[in-house]
Amino acid sequence: MPAITPSLWFDDNLEDAIAFYTAVFPNSTVERLSRYTEAGPGTPGDALAAAFTLDGQRFIGINGGPVFPFTEAVSFTVDCEDQSEVDYYWDRLSEGGQESQCGWLKDRFGLSWQIVPKRLLELTSDPDPVRAAAATKALLGMRRIVIAELENAVADL
Repeated sequence: MPAITPSLWFDDNLEDAIAFYTAVFPNSTVERLSRYTEAGPGTPGDALAAAFTLDGQRFIGINGGPVFPFTEAVSFTVDCEDQSEVDYYWDRLSEGGQESQCGWLKDRFGLSWQIVPKRLLELTSDPDPVRAAAATKALLGMRRIVIAELENAVADL
């Protein structure tokens, strides 16, 4: 089966983005970085494209300029084991970016991320509809997801 690799269009800040993401995610590498040559269209020596891996997920990035900005229509989900992982990814990816709601944020490059603890999915898909609704209601009031607040919302129901 062929691999499916997300390709990201950056606004001439590809190298900064790669440095940032590979510092945030463990087990990350830069596979390839190509640069513009005298053939153009960019400035010779500037980054043109790259292939990189973030904790096992391969990406391709290009320096395309401001023509196609990122939107929330595409986001990447980080599945977290516990609150410390949620806090780690939330703090790092939101730095210089913008927090949204329900575990969503935009990083400093405008890319959208969902920072999701596994416990959230367990609680919001609880077979008891009252518990699932209580967890969902709690989620809707959050920016960063706080597992203890979700669990408190369903306690004693």
